[in-house]
Order: sequence, then C-alpha cells, then structure tokens
Amino acid sequence: MTSPPRRVLVAVTGASGVVYGVRLVEVLLERGVEVEAVVTRAARAVSRHEEGYDVAERIASMGVRVYGEDDLEAPYASSSSAPDAMVVAPCSTRTLAAIALGLADNLVTRAALSVLRLRRPLVLVVRETPLGLAELENMVRAARAGAVILPAAPAFYHRPKTVMDLVDFVVGKVLDVLGIPHQLYRRWGYSSSSSAS
Repeated sequence: MTSPPRRVLVAVTGASGVVYGVRLVEVLLERGVEVEAVVTRAARAVSRHEEGYDVAERIASMGVRVYGEDDLEAPYASSSSAPDAMVVAPCSTRTLAAIALGLADNLVTRAALSVLRLRRPLVLVVRETPLGLAELENMVRAARAGAVILPAAPAFYHRPKTVMDLVDFVVGKVLDVLGIPHQLYRRWGYSSSSSAS
C-alpha cells in the first residue's frame, strides 16, 4: 500500500471486544479518514453486555453511517463500491471462517471478499482464545487470500496503565498496517519520553 487509505469500512462482529471497533472508528475520524461501519446483531448484543450500550448507536452518534449485516443494498455489497481498506474489529471466528471459505452470506463477508478480490487491505482483529485447529486453519486460508491476521493481543512493553492503553495498542497496530501515523503507544526501543510516529 503506497498511501494511507482515505475511506475505511469498519465492521464490528459478535466477538468479545467491541471496544476495539469503537475506538478504531474514533481514531480514524480524528485523523480525517472517511469511515462507515457495518455492525452485526451479535455485536449489538455483546456490546450491551460488555459496555452497557448499543455499539451501532454509539458509532452512529459519531456521525458515521452504520449498516446492518443484512443490508445487501448497501454500496459495500458490491466490489464496484469497495472501500480503500476494511477492518473487522473484533472479528468473530464465525466471520473469520466465512471469509476464509469465501462465503459471502452477509454484508460483512461480501465487503471483505470484495476487498480481497481487489487486493486492498483487509485486517481481521480476531478475538478468541484458545485457538483450535479450525480457527488456525481459517487464519491461514484468510492470510493466503491476502488478509492481515491481527489478533487482539496487546503487548506490555509500553507499560500500560489502563484498559484503554491496551485497547490503543491493538488499534495502533491496525493503523500501522494501514500506514496511518499515530501516537497511540510507545514503540519498542523508544524511551518513555519518546513519542511514537
């Protein structure tokens, strides 16, 4: 990828960790990136349990257009309207499997497969542990198709103080893949007084 994407589609699926998707949308907007979102029913249920809010409503409140998983009339249902890049955060193992196997059965997977066909960046923030053979094989299949597998596995070398520091580490890694500069975490080899680029 030669330049950072101007238009990013963020999909939030029904794995634990909807906060990753919400924070990613916030950060992309702060950096002037055009963002739209797809939120699944399962993600909305998980967000009510984990965060006490409806994730679709929270993202919409930021001025972002939000599509449901069944909205196959949305632009992103066709590769003719594919975004510059797409991030699935968090990515459920069900969504991972569908993408790995080429099953375009909802708006998330249709958009993801369109992005892969066009050789554009697709980042899958997989959030599951432990991982079984099926999940590992699906990660390999998706990676072979061109996806970047970015597990929601925060590091600790930057000495996080809060949960949001851990979230920002993962979101920062997504921005690294997309080529978007940020200062969300201190990079390895930099002193605590140094800032990330």
